Amino acid sequence: MTSVLQSQKGASNETYTFSSRPRAVQNRSKYRERVADQDDGPPNYGNIMYDRRVVRGNTYAQHVLPVTAQPDPVEIQRQQEARRGALARKRAKEHFRPRTPQPVEGRKHMNVQTELYLEELSDRVQESSVECQTDIFLDKPATPLFIPAKTGKDVATQIEEGELFNFEVEVRPLLEVLVGKTMEQSLLEVMEEEELASLRAQQRAFQELRNAELVEVQRLEEQERRHREEKERRLRQQQEVLDREREIADKIAARAFAQQYLSDLLPSVFSSLRDHGYFYDPVERDLETCFLPWLMSEVSDTLEKHSATRTVLDMLIRDVAQQRLERFRANTD
Repeated sequence: MTSVLQSQKGASNETYTFSSRPRAVQNRSKYRERVADQDDGPPNYGNIMYDRRVVRGNTYAQHVLPVTAQPDPVEIQRQQEARRGALARKRAKEHFRPRTPQPVEGRKHMNVQTELYLEELSDRVQESSVECQTDIFLDKPATPLFIPAKTGKDVATQIEEGELFNFEVEVRPLLEVLVGKTMEQSLLEVMEEEELASLRAQQRAFQELRNAELVEVQRLEEQERRHREEKERRLRQQQEVLDREREIADKIAARAFAQQYLSDLLPSVFSSLRDHGYFYDPVERDLETCFLPWLMSEVSDTLEKHSATRTVLDMLIRDVAQQRLERFRANTD
């Protein structure tokens, strides 16, 4: 069986290739083997979720490449390095894991069964077929309680006092492991505390240095700000002085020009105003505006009165003359 799939992390030319032939299932021992007895071959995965040969993700978007495509050597080397690192970590973990102490001289450890019923261990379990035919009209009896049948042979061993183990001798490796592990853990904790204290001291020193640098930066910024403000103030003062000098120069020039222009203008203006009557004698103006109009009005009133009296006198004279004429005519007749 051969399958070629495109790698999801690599480039377009990086592929994953796997090929294997059908083979029989290997016989596995009942107990786990020691780490030292294992070879450096690929691990046997018991769960398909941890098998790296299984491609995960969406399979619809994957493109099938030709079988002749070569895998990326960089990816293969990276996978091998990761596998060797995982195996080394597993070995180190197994090495530091507490194990059963080594047996004393003249003895060896053996695997024993601790179940209630012992059974004979063999590569192939003996089987037998039994057939039974019952009457179809008989009632079914009550189901008896299931008791597993014994297999193998029961063996008993008599252990005399002192034959099993010597506690003082056997407990010494356990105590050495426990004490060593406790001391190692204590030393690690002490080293960790010292390292944390050193890190805190370095952090405090760095914080103090940083605070000092921040204070220095603030002082320099404040000094720069004062210099900038002083420079701007001096520039404004200089600009105000220049503006004032320019204004004064403009005023002086305007005054000189006005004096030069008005030197010939004033006599002509005064003469023109005097000709048009803007400059006059107050007494003469008072006589012309007040006395002469009053005098003319009085003279006119007087003349009117004289004219009215003369008219009245003429009328009286005419009436008298008319009466005398009529009287004379009457006397004549």
